[in-house]
Amino acid sequence: MTLEQAFTNLQGKRARRAIRIAAWASLTFIAIVTVGPIGVRPVTGLSPQIERLCAFIVVGALFAAAYPRHIFLAAFVVLGAAALFEVLQVLEPSRHGRVFDAAVKMAGGVIGLSAGWLFAKFAMRR
Repeated sequence: MTLEQAFTNLQGKRARRAIRIAAWASLTFIAIVTVGPIGVRPVTGLSPQIERLCAFIVVGALFAAAYPRHIFLAAFVVLGAAALFEVLQVLEPSRHGRVFDAAVKMAGGVIGLSAGWLFAKFAMRR
């Protein structure tokens, strides 16, 4: 292995680690604002359904890019989190979990997982 190959490999490892950290950090952030009191939820001015969809598109893409060889595990985490967060909202008096909200989150997760997996597959070919 040449010095250039070693450097490129090190950069790849750092990038993968950064993507994994971003994936888990974003999922943690979504958990806090979804399950916590309504006052901690950020307001963007967009429809809550659009916010949910976009948030899970990002999370799905990050998890797929972080774990492209384990896409089914990534899907289990992202889609399971979408369902679990809605169920846990029942425990917070100022929140309400709804099946429709979970479906929107799961749709965003599927879109993000698909896009992230495709991106990771094409990036690995280089």
